[in-house]
Amino acid sequence: MIKSVMIHAVLAVFTAASCCLAQIKKVTYDLCIYGGTSAGVVAAYTASKAGKSVILIEPSQLLGGMSSGGLGQTDIGNKYVVRGLALDFYRKIGEHYGTFEQWIFEPKVAEEIFRQYMQNCDADLHHGQALLDVKKRGTDIEEIRLQSVDELGKPSMAVKAKVFMDCTYEGDLLAMAGVSYHVGREDNSVYGETLNGVQLMTGHQFPDGVDPYVKRGDPSSGLLWGIRDGELLPDGTGDEKVQAYNYRIALTNVPENRIPITRPDNYDSTRYELLRRQKEIQPWKGLNDVFIWSLMPNGKTDINNRNGFSTDMIGMNWDYPEAHYHRRQEIIKAHEDYTKGLLYFVGNDPSVPKFIRDEMKTWGYPKDEYVNNNHWSPQLYVREARRMVGELVMTQHHCQGREVVDDEVGYAAYTMDSHNCDRLVVNGMVKNEGNVEVGGFPPFPISYRAIVPKRNEATNLLVPVCLSASHIAFGSIRMEPVFMVLGQSAAVAACLAIDQGVPVQAVAVKDIKTILAANPKADGRQSDVLISSSDTDAVRFTGSWKEGSSKGYGLTYVEADGKEGLSTARFVANELNPGSYRLYTYFPKTDESAPRFSYTIADGRRVSEKLLDLSGVEIKGQTSSTWVPIGELTVAEGADEVFVELTTKGADGVVAANAVLFVPAGDQANNNKN
Repeated sequence: MIKSVMIHAVLAVFTAASCCLAQIKKVTYDLCIYGGTSAGVVAAYTASKAGKSVILIEPSQLLGGMSSGGLGQTDIGNKYVVRGLALDFYRKIGEHYGTFEQWIFEPKVAEEIFRQYMQNCDADLHHGQALLDVKKRGTDIEEIRLQSVDELGKPSMAVKAKVFMDCTYEGDLLAMAGVSYHVGREDNSVYGETLNGVQLMTGHQFPDGVDPYVKRGDPSSGLLWGIRDGELLPDGTGDEKVQAYNYRIALTNVPENRIPITRPDNYDSTRYELLRRQKEIQPWKGLNDVFIWSLMPNGKTDINNRNGFSTDMIGMNWDYPEAHYHRRQEIIKAHEDYTKGLLYFVGNDPSVPKFIRDEMKTWGYPKDEYVNNNHWSPQLYVREARRMVGELVMTQHHCQGREVVDDEVGYAAYTMDSHNCDRLVVNGMVKNEGNVEVGGFPPFPISYRAIVPKRNEATNLLVPVCLSASHIAFGSIRMEPVFMVLGQSAAVAACLAIDQGVPVQAVAVKDIKTILAANPKADGRQSDVLISSSDTDAVRFTGSWKEGSSKGYGLTYVEADGKEGLSTARFVANELNPGSYRLYTYFPKTDESAPRFSYTIADGRRVSEKLLDLSGVEIKGQTSSTWVPIGELTVAEGADEVFVELTTKGADGVVAANAVLFVPAGDQANNNKN
């Protein structure tokens, strides 16, 4: 059901407490951003570097949301969609670890980089402040009032701004501003979709035969903990259920950095009876049976949900999106207790095989992570809460390319992904419901109209996180790199709206694109020069090239087999400014990839032939491809043709001509001085 906060009720609350206004701090800014997620940080940095006065408000003490809250195994989809400051973030991660770009990382490293962004701009950052109410004049938000999370209900600050931005995972500002939104799953009939609503699928599912009753075979004994007493509705039926939340868990196996996993608060081993019964049918082989156990640098993990029973606390979060602060804290604590209890159960319960318990006990909480939160992430993975219903709703049709927008301010590329929403009895067995994982489509554009409210509801609000999308489309869009890209685009739009004195809906998307293309890193640093194989004006082919067979960079790429003769692909970069550059080529690795081949670099004065050795390239994270360094060059004033030419010379296998990247030398070093 589409919902909208009653504006007059909000105004009544605001008016009733107006006597307190004289006693609280009042501040005025060009842009007020509520939510210190990764999108919020990027938006604050972008607008501040554009000369705007900016305030970023975050209720918690964490900065960066899930990107610093444990999700170190980045959900990439396709690196083509990661641009601007989002890409800059992953390069800063890479600089920390001594690589070009890094997509798997420790939480503390990510948070430190987000804090560097804030330190390197003039935006003001306020932690520990939560939204109390909103004052509007017509369709303009005039002012928001905040409350300290330590003194809820008591106004602490009033913020006036020309433009506001909701960068929370929950959509609190958009809701309190009277903007339409949706919670839960739309019926498939609403947007003509096939993957929305109720979905009983095989992913993250229990095997057949798991008995749901306290006393096996006896419905009168009641259901085990975690199972809902309800009826399975037909596929595609809409409801208000929300996909499961969990924690992305950081553990370590480094003894000197390890804190033992001990019995947590409110531990109850009966909550894990379903896991016992699942493992009777699917016997334990390793920890990966129950957890996606992704390894991070320095002996750490990013642990995620796997199979029928795991870290997802299915069905326990349905009222979270609309809940008040105290109730949300109760839900968060329940998730923490459940998750810590699961880790303790696996390491200590006698029903778990000893070799699994022994393996589990080699892991513990990292001493050097979340040091102000007892070494546990303060960020629950709120995969989905409110979703705005804006000027345009992104749907399954946009994901799969049946509808294509032309006012894009970002791209998405991930599988349409929903975690389970419900757990109930089906044919006498326990089953999870709601998991959907459907991909196979190329990157698709996200409309600017999806990050702005309807014009008759709010004209100075941008929403790059809880954007306008159906449940299943949001499942593809809701990735941290995409949120960062949309946050930067929203910040540019906010600056244009301020400068032009127009509603955010009236900002010209072509102007947003022009600014992002000219200043992608927001701070005036020189842009990379990217040449893709599809740039026909810049790439010259000889020989036999055909469409690539793997997932490369962007929408397509080409490849040639060295066994079929000599083929060349010359990437010509005539638009390079004088200066030094680091060079990279994109490597979509397949079983047929040639381990070595020759290539040529021309800097306008000399031409040099080199051998590229790919035999030791390791692909890490959720991707099958990576940038590979191929050298450096310095372009002099008035230089002749500059190019990189990839060839099949010396190739015993397939050579990919996907993209070549020219990165200004000292890019990150220069940024650190800003």
